[in-house]
This record gives sequence, structure tokens and C-alpha cells, in this order.
Amino acid sequence: MCGFCGEIRFDGQAIDLGALAAVNQSMQARGPDGSGLFQQAQIALGHRRLSIIDLSTHGNQPMVDSELGLSIAFNGCIYNYKELREELIGKGYRFFSHSDTEVIIKAFHAWGPDCVQRFHGMFAFAMAERDTGRLTLVRDRLGIKPFYYAELPGALRFASSLPALLAAGGVDTDLDPVALNYYMNFHAVVPAPYTILRGVRKLPPATIRVIEPDGQVRDHPYWQPSFVASPEEQSMSFEDWQEQLLASLRTAVERRLVADVDVGVLLSGGLDSSLIVGLLAEQGQRGLNTFSVGFESVGDEIGDEFQYSDIIAKHYATDHHKIQVDSRNRLLSSLPGCVRAMSEPMVSHDVIGFYLLSQEVAKYVKVVQSGQGADEVFGGYHWYPPMLESRDPAADYARVFCDREHAEYLQAVHPRLHGDDHSRAFIRDHFAIPGAEAAVDKALRIDQQIMLVDDPVKRVDNMTMAAGLEARVPFLDHELVELAARMPARHKLCDDGKCVLKAVGRRIIPSEVIDRPKGYFPVPALKYPRGEVLEMMRETVLSQRARERELFQPAYVQQLLDAPDEHITPLRGSKLWQVTLLELWLQEQGI
Repeated sequence: MCGFCGEIRFDGQAIDLGALAAVNQSMQARGPDGSGLFQQAQIALGHRRLSIIDLSTHGNQPMVDSELGLSIAFNGCIYNYKELREELIGKGYRFFSHSDTEVIIKAFHAWGPDCVQRFHGMFAFAMAERDTGRLTLVRDRLGIKPFYYAELPGALRFASSLPALLAAGGVDTDLDPVALNYYMNFHAVVPAPYTILRGVRKLPPATIRVIEPDGQVRDHPYWQPSFVASPEEQSMSFEDWQEQLLASLRTAVERRLVADVDVGVLLSGGLDSSLIVGLLAEQGQRGLNTFSVGFESVGDEIGDEFQYSDIIAKHYATDHHKIQVDSRNRLLSSLPGCVRAMSEPMVSHDVIGFYLLSQEVAKYVKVVQSGQGADEVFGGYHWYPPMLESRDPAADYARVFCDREHAEYLQAVHPRLHGDDHSRAFIRDHFAIPGAEAAVDKALRIDQQIMLVDDPVKRVDNMTMAAGLEARVPFLDHELVELAARMPARHKLCDDGKCVLKAVGRRIIPSEVIDRPKGYFPVPALKYPRGEVLEMMRETVLSQRARERELFQPAYVQQLLDAPDEHITPLRGSKLWQVTLLELWLQEQGI
């Protein structure tokens, strides 16, 4: 788990290594254990290292294999690297390290870019070929690891974070009006290749991009789960599916123990993270470090779930750490750092929770497992069951998920930014893609491949990496995701959602954390702002910089300020916070 960057030039001009060094240095938090730059002809690579596997200097990056003529900068973890290493040794390859990075180099040489089909893990990497001058860029199947790039005159520059690209200058920082529509209407989910800035794009998940020395580009999507059961699976009972799921879960959790350092768990007290703890205990883990965060309550909105995380911590005798945050002191003082850590503006209230939790967790461990993805994979959200009867799936999904109607969007943003309703058009187009015929499967697919990537997964990566912490997500093991996709929807949606996962959970963990209302890391102070929090929002959206930027129409902003509690999105988010957060992010990034 690290941060990397690089540049390829197509015009014969020299690479500005000083600029690339600035990009690399800006990602120090992602990789506090080491730094390196490497240039060969028209390609340069940079890397910040967080040492997790092969803690020796042999694992340093950029890694160069002079014998094979390959160089790599890599972020992530290949969980089956030991098995692949043995297979490659059998083919005659010699290794100088015990890292998963070197396994990628040898696998790439042995099997070409399609070697990624053999990888279990999360990964983004750039592979440079000495003899051809070719550069291959890769992102993992579910976009767990980020990959941003900027097209410059005669060159392409890339990095693990968007702010890193800004560190070297030369990037168009005007807002992209299409991305702004996504941000305001699609719950701040901006699908690849867009970002909120015109000059920065991101590589889509499950993509191999090959760039030739002359600038020609070829993209190859390499993974797409099917939502159709195999002939053998069509006759399986609910109990059969439970057995398949439990075996797959055990494998997913065990894979994510691969490390040369201790592995902890982010424990919210819900089904997903509790099940991870239970499965780790089942595999013999003792004295496990677990971590929870809670906020002060506002009105009837409870700000913590300690009563449930305490049950799991006590049951499994974990070394449990609880962080209590009050909005007046720690939330407000930590907000600037949290916003700076966002590669893109993210409105989910619990992003500050992950930021603060990660800062605390990093004092104890370098790696944690987290429960992100279970809701999107196993049907845990409230908008899935109604989709079973939907006659207009795209419209019904948009009605629940989208933050505002397009008419309100036109009232909100400055007229120069007006345009089409790109968000709803995107939903319609994605729902029309073959491979998921039932309405609920279309909703699950868009959430797994789009929403999950650019909301929960990005949130966890950004906030953990801001503390030099690696987060692993077993519910996004690609084989587990494939199994869940093939599973009949009725097995996922009964029992108020995640039915089959709950059934498996009851065999592993205390039922008190399963048979209860669904929760998350709530931050009531950002949803229903009062006092100093509301004043901070007011100062931000009415600041001179905000007025000069002219993103939002003053009358709309005033409506939100006058009655913030009345302007809540269908997903129970604050519209005032959404407007405030975008302005905060732009200011913190120096835009």
C-alpha cells in the first residue's frame, strides 16, 4: 500500500524530474517509509512506500528488473503472490526479493498484461518496458486502488491522488460542468473517467491501458461479473448458497491476513465488520486490535454504536479502542486535514469519522480489514427491495438515490454551468447494459461498479492512506463478488436485506449485532448543523472566494442557510453540507 506517480512524454522533450518529485513528495502520507524516482528514456516513475510485505530495502520502488527490461511503480497488495511466485520459479524465473511487487514484474513478463487475471488483490500499477518504450497502466477490478492522470502538452502524468497532480502545476483546474452535475445530483459520485476538474481524469476500474511511445492508447476492460447463475447453481437451495458464501468469506478474510505486520479491524459494531472479527477469531487470531469511532448525538440522531461494537469486542476478547469525537473541538479542528486528504470532494458525513479513526488506528497497526462493500454486494440498502416490482428501473433508482431534481439543480448552480441532466442519463445508459436483466440486479450492478468505487471505497482509501494505513476489504474479494452476483436476488433481499449474509452471520457471531436497526458511522453535527458548525458552513459559502468563484446562485445558498434541517436529500444527506464541502475542498486544494 503506497502512492505512486509517473510521466511519459511523446514529444521528445525532457521530463521535468523536479515537477515529478513534487508530485511524489505530496504523497508522503500514503508512503512514509521510503521514496524513490526512476527515469528511463521518455518514461519516469516515482513511488512512496508503506512497508507491508518484505520490509527490507529489496522491496523498494520503483522496482527495476534489468534482466527482463521492466520497471514498475505499484500500489496495493497481491494476496496470492506467494503461490504465483512458486509457479513463476517453476517456469525458471529468479527472484531478488520476497515482495509482491516483483511477482507482478515476473508475471507481466511471463503472461503479458493479462497476468492481472491471475491476481487476487487490490492494485494499481504502471509498468514500463525498456525495449519498446511502451507503458501499461492497470487498475484493479473494483477500483479499490485509485489512478488519476492529467494530459499535458506532449505528455501524460499520473498519480495515486488528484491533489498530487496539482502539486507540479500545469493542470487545468476549471470545474468540469458534467462532473459538477454528477456531484450535485448523483450523491457526489463522479464516474470515471471524469473528476470534478477539467484537467484531471481517472482510469476506470478493471481496465488495462497500453500507451505506445507515440501516444497511441488502447484500453482493455478485463472483468465484468455476470448476474446469471450457472446451470448447476440454479438448483441450489438457500442452505446451499449459505455454504458457498461461508467458504468464500473464509477465503476472502484469510487472504487479507497476508502481511509481514499485524492486521487489525475497523469495528463499527454492525454485521459486516463483526463478521470479519468472528471469522478471524475462527481462524485462530487472538488479541486482535479493533477500533470504533463515535460522535456526539444531535436531537434524536444517535452519534455512536459503541453498545454493539462493545458486544463483539467482549465476546472475542479483542484489544478494543474507542474514539469519541465532539463536534466543537476535534471535528472542526480536524476538518481541514480531512478535506485536504480527499482526492475528490466526498459528501458522506462519515468521511470525517474514517479520517479520525484512521489517525488513531495508525498508532497501533499498519493494516486493517474493513467491512465496506457488503451492502452493495449483498443488497443491504433500502432501495433494493422496491426494485423487485419496478417497471421503470432507472427512474425508480434515480428517485431514491439522486440528491435533487434537475430543475432544482438549475436553480442551484450559476447559469454558465447549466447543461443536461447527465446523472439520470448515465443511470439510464448503465441500466441498459446487457448482463443484468432484473431491475434489482441493474441497481446492484451500478452500485458495485460505480457508486461503490467513487464513494465508500474511495473514502476508505483516502482517509486511511492519509494516516499511512492500509485498508483491506474482504467483501470486495472479486470471487466473492462474482458469487453474490450469481445468487438469486430473493436470497439477498429477504429479512430486510443481506438475508443470506445474516444467516451466515448467525452461525458465527452474537445475534444481537445482527437483529437490530442498520447503522453506520453517523456524524449528526454535519447533517443537522448547529452553533459553531453552522457558522463554519456560513462563513465558507459566503466567503469572498466563494462569491468570486460563482458556482452557486446566492438565493439558493441562502435558502439552505435559512433552514438547513429542511434541505435533506433522499439519502438523508445535508444539501448545505454538500455545497459547503465543495467550496472547502477547492479552497484546501488551493484552487
